[in-house]
Amino acid sequence: MANLERFRKTSEEFSEVADFVMMYIAEAHPTDGWAIIGNIEVANHKNLEERFEAAQRMIDLEPQSCPVLIDPLTDETSKAYAGLPERLYIILDGVIVYKGGPGPFGYKLREVEDWLKKFKGE
Repeated sequence: MANLERFRKTSEEFSEVADFVMMYIAEAHPTDGWAIIGNIEVANHKNLEERFEAAQRMIDLEPQSCPVLIDPLTDETSKAYAGLPERLYIILDGVIVYKGGPGPFGYKLREVEDWLKKFKGE
């Protein structure tokens, strides 16, 4: 949640050079799992409807300007991209050209912004 506002701003700033997509995956700190005190209370998703509801709650708290997709309960996307708890990628013509480190410490929007500026020719 801490990075959502900045992600939205980045996606708006670079919308003319990149298409942004957010993938909502399994909850990193569910209340019935590895919970963090003071975190937004979301339990492990037992079905796809609960995952959609959790994603909608996130969007309601911090609206995004890009599509928010939902990973199936099999966590296919999260597994393929090692996304838990969060991760940034840039994909150009089907090739991963930037793979950020796993969050929260490897989640570096500044690196994405720098890459996009360079790509844009700034």
